[in-house]
Amino acid sequence: VQLQAFGGGPVQAGGSLRLSCAASGRTVSSYSMGWFRQAPGKEREFVAGISWSGVRSYYSDFVKDRFTISRDGAKNTLYLQLNNLKPEDTAVYYCAADPHHSELVLRTSLAYHYWGHGTLVTVSS
Repeated sequence: VQLQAFGGGPVQAGGSLRLSCAASGRTVSSYSMGWFRQAPGKEREFVAGISWSGVRSYYSDFVKDRFTISRDGAKNTLYLQLNNLKPEDTAVYYCAADPHHSELVLRTSLAYHYWGHGTLVTVSS
């Protein structure tokens, strides 16, 4: 499975972006998927995750009510809608996938087997 994240870029505080993560090599419609981010000088942290069915999702407290994770099985793509962006959201955003097939949302980086190259989001004040 190869994952490619895109959609990042510069944005002003309060603005929005939509990140996409396109999967290739295998369908990921039965995979658990998630988004992580890593800011300069900081460790990678969990942002949001979604179960294989798309029924369950989970968000870190710092993005609740601002970010929305979703997936499109037909397009083999994962999305992250970022609204009301803040300067502290500046980071490289990574998508991840794992064959884990349950309604449990995976929240740690060690739980994910496949990773994409990140896309940089830069929020200016």
